[in-house]
Amino acid sequence: MRRLLSPVTQFALSGLLVVLAVAVVGVLAVRHISRNEALRDAKQVTELAGNAVVAPAIEPGVLTGNQQSLEKLDRVVRFYVLRDPVVRVKLWDESGRIVYSDEPRLIGKRFALEPDERALFRHPGVHADVSDLTRPENRFEAGRGALREVYLGIPGPHGTRLLFETYLREGAISAETHRVWRDVIPIVLGVLLALWLVQVPLGWSLSRRLKRGQREREELLYQAVTASEHERRRLARDLHDGVVQDLVAVSLTLGAAQDHETGAQVRQAIRRLRTLLVELYPDDLHRQGLGGALEDLLAPLQSQGMRTELHVDEGLELGRGTEALLYRTAHEALRNVAAHSHASSVHVSVTRGPTLEVTDDGDGFDAPTDTRPHLGLRMLDDLAREHGGTLEIRSTPGRGTSILLKL
Repeated sequence: MRRLLSPVTQFALSGLLVVLAVAVVGVLAVRHISRNEALRDAKQVTELAGNAVVAPAIEPGVLTGNQQSLEKLDRVVRFYVLRDPVVRVKLWDESGRIVYSDEPRLIGKRFALEPDERALFRHPGVHADVSDLTRPENRFEAGRGALREVYLGIPGPHGTRLLFETYLREGAISAETHRVWRDVIPIVLGVLLALWLVQVPLGWSLSRRLKRGQREREELLYQAVTASEHERRRLARDLHDGVVQDLVAVSLTLGAAQDHETGAQVRQAIRRLRTLLVELYPDDLHRQGLGGALEDLLAPLQSQGMRTELHVDEGLELGRGTEALLYRTAHEALRNVAAHSHASSVHVSVTRGPTLEVTDDGDGFDAPTDTRPHLGLRMLDDLAREHGGTLEIRSTPGRGTSILLKL
């Protein structure tokens, strides 16, 4: 799928996915923050009402149930505190008795206090929790929807401590959360979308620059390879039409003069030059033929006293690339034979398939423990794989080595 998409499209899609991921995380974070802010506001409302409004209005008669004191406190609560989202107010003493509530039926009733509620009598702080409307003290709040209780410890008359409790509509807190959410989320999404839109043309520009640079590098590489090819061709042509032809003439002259030893040396020099020509420019290999080129490779081994044998199936039709690969493999194998094998004979065979086999009777070697093969053989193995073939190296200590190329 990735190959069907342009790099710019891939960049744009990946950037969009990142933006969406960041947006989701951002939305969840804003939602969490806005929820905490709404709860913090609810706690601040309770703290302000408890410390600044209710605490100064609590007379000693409130603790004893004096009706006049309770009515006075009730007027203050209803005028200053009972405003949306606050729907209920309760004032507790440390024994769990409700000394005041805007619901008169709760005044004087005792209920069990939770440990965290009792702690507020001795330690300042604010505690908020979702109201459990099934509890007895909350039976008069049923039907008002979800509520949140906020507790605050406040000072009472004569050094006493009281627990001031407000009930707030959960819907109002959620509405505040949604309001903050609505205000912030469009900004966050807008910034992320703008960032993505800025990146798309930037990615398109970078892609064009990369493609242009790649084209320039390819052109430079092509020019370098072409120049190298031209130079190799020129060197091969100059050697073939100059030095090689001169040596051939000298060889013929020496043959006519019956100077066989010097003539053999000249012919050997000619073979070496032809081998160099094949390495310089493969077209010479195609003109000379694979058999002649392999003979030239075997000539230096013959001069060292090694017995050589060459077999090439008749009628083989090989492409230039295949012919060059067979030649390079044979060249590398014979170079290793000359340098390392201490062999007395070597056999080179090219058969249909095509298949090349180079076998010697030299020292051989154990299977290498190093997983990295000889550089030349590794390159040949890579070339064989590129042509859909395989390169096998079989060797036994004291029994020689065989290199087999199958295409």
